[in-house]
Amino acid sequence: MMGHTLLCMTGLFLLCTLLCSGHAQDAVLTIEPSWSSFFMGEFVTFKCDMNEGKDTDWEYKQIRDGRELIGYNTIQEYTLEIKYSSHSGEYQCSGRKKGSSYTKISNTVSITVLADKPRATLTAGTTIIPVGGSVTLTCSVQSSDGWKYEWFRRTQTTNEVQIRDQQNRDIRVSQGGIYSCRGTRGNPVYYTDKSDGVTIEITCEFSHLV
Repeated sequence: MMGHTLLCMTGLFLLCTLLCSGHAQDAVLTIEPSWSSFFMGEFVTFKCDMNEGKDTDWEYKQIRDGRELIGYNTIQEYTLEIKYSSHSGEYQCSGRKKGSSYTKISNTVSITVLADKPRATLTAGTTIIPVGGSVTLTCSVQSSDGWKYEWFRRTQTTNEVQIRDQQNRDIRVSQGGIYSCRGTRGNPVYYTDKSDGVTIEITCEFSHLV
C-alpha cells in the first residue's frame, strides 16, 4: 500500500512540474556592462526579456524613474550613450504582447553617472631600483569595476612608448625611466586621463679598490 502511495505522489509531483514549468516568469531587465556607475562618454545597453513566448511576440517600452523614456516599439535592446548627469536613475522596461493589452513590467536597475572624467593614479613601492632588482608599480582608478590598464615609459632623451605586454593593475619594472598609466574599459573603449609620471631610478654601485 505504501508503495502505491509513493508512486502516486511521484506521479503528481511530475505532473505538477510539467504544468508549472509552462507558467510565465517575471520580466527581466539586464544591463551590459553590468556596472553600477558610469562616466560621461561611456555606453550602456539595456536588454528587456519577457521570459514568455518569443521575443518577437512583444513590444518594449523603456522607463526611467517611473516615467516613459521610450514608448512601445519592437526594439528589445536599447543602447544609451551616457552624456548627462540626468542619465542617473532607476530603469525598468515594460512589455506589451502584440495584438493585446497584456503587459508585464521588469525589475529595477539603478545606475549612477559620475560627472568628472577619472584620472589614473600611479604609485610605486619605491622609486629606486637596486642593481639587478625591480620595483612594483600600481595603477588605480576611482571606480574599480571592469578596468584594464595601459602602461607607458619614457626617458629624458626618448619619447613615450606603451609597454605592450602589460595590462595588469600591478607590474614589476627593472628599467629606469618615467612611467605613467591609464585605465581602459567598455566597448567602445573608454580611457581615463593618464596618471602623473613617476620617475624610477637605478641605484649606481661602484667597486672600491683596496
